Amino acid sequence: MPLAIDNIRVGRIYRFVNLGETRMLQIMERTGRENFQVKDLDTLEFYTLEELLRYGRGKDYDIEEIR
Repeated sequence: MPLAIDNIRVGRIYRFVNLGETRMLQIMERTGRENFQVKDLDTLEFYTLEELLRYGRGKDYDIEEIR
């Protein structure tokens, strides 16, 4: 069962799976009520969580804390 967006914490690392893609993300800052700036730990690019969920949540959607 995926972690609720309300339970995501700044500074923590999460494994994010959606629409067949798996990413390791570090939460950098909260930019809105349900939006965060995240750093992709594989590519070192910055995104917002909203960008990653723009096309919806697939059947494989999951987000879980790693550390």
